[in-house]
Amino acid sequence: MIIMHTVLKIIKVTALLYCVFCAPIHGTILLNSSYDVSRELFLKINSDFIEYWKDLHPEDELIIRQSHAGSTRQAMAILQGLRADVVTYNQVIDVQILCDRGRLIPKNWQDRFPHHSSPFFSTMAFLVRRGNPKGIYNWYDLTNEGLKIIFPNPKTSGNGRYTYLSAWNCFLKNSDGDIEQTRIWMQKFLKNVKVFDTGGRAATSTFVDRNQGDVLINFESEAKLVLSQYGFNNYEIVIPTPNVLVEFPVTWIDKNVIRNGTKDVARAYLDYLYLPSAQKIITKFGYRVNTTDIAQIYLNGSSGSQLFRIEDQFGNWNTVMDTHFKRGGELDQLLSIGHR
Repeated sequence: MIIMHTVLKIIKVTALLYCVFCAPIHGTILLNSSYDVSRELFLKINSDFIEYWKDLHPEDELIIRQSHAGSTRQAMAILQGLRADVVTYNQVIDVQILCDRGRLIPKNWQDRFPHHSSPFFSTMAFLVRRGNPKGIYNWYDLTNEGLKIIFPNPKTSGNGRYTYLSAWNCFLKNSDGDIEQTRIWMQKFLKNVKVFDTGGRAATSTFVDRNQGDVLINFESEAKLVLSQYGFNNYEIVIPTPNVLVEFPVTWIDKNVIRNGTKDVARAYLDYLYLPSAQKIITKFGYRVNTTDIAQIYLNGSSGSQLFRIEDQFGNWNTVMDTHFKRGGELDQLLSIGHR
């Protein structure tokens, strides 16, 4: 099973890390704080980057450690003292808070790398049982009475926020901007959520391993991972429209890399994500890239041209968080009404 396969990988990596902790270290340690469903991607990226770095710095024995959870949880951990050197998250607000609240990075962090410091992107996908027995093709189909939906909690997961905001955007546009009508559709949608998991991988486990729900809403890359593990005989992927551009912003943490002495390797690590060798790896894990020739080869020309940016439809992320996800915001009100 996909989760067991992943757990075994993590156990092996964890065992290696324990050995590292116990043995004398003569080299550089880099800690990447990342979102919940990026484990497999960075296992491969890290091994390749270590070889790349070794060719440039043969005297430096580089070790890369990973920390994974919902991106908001990860950001909170850094604010509470986790000394990560770099972050590779799935939404801007979880990086921005490191500037606004932690003063750990500068205001212009998005100008450090191309495409708003997002080396790759994705969108939201519906993973359904083979044959799509419930007939789920668009956001409105998710409001059908009796449907059971699985996706991560928007309070703890960027993954979940993108799902919520994609549905809201669809209902709002089709209601000609009528907020009350949008709320009615959102109540029907949220009422069908069977499980609000804390992160994307936990949601996958609920749907695949525990066999709960009629549809899993997750990143396209995670849905493709399930297909690669189980084949096309068990599941299908539906990409609804309209849909959201999911950016994966990255940065080094200035205060931490200065304290850890890792600024050069941290920057090189993030630079590497934009190189053709890394971009090819990224596409093989189901993500989309802005490198046109690579996208055409590996993704059959898939692009983000039909995807909307959160900032264009909702304003900045701070506004989004205050309106929808703070205590007593739209999400809390919708859930309260839906469960009366």
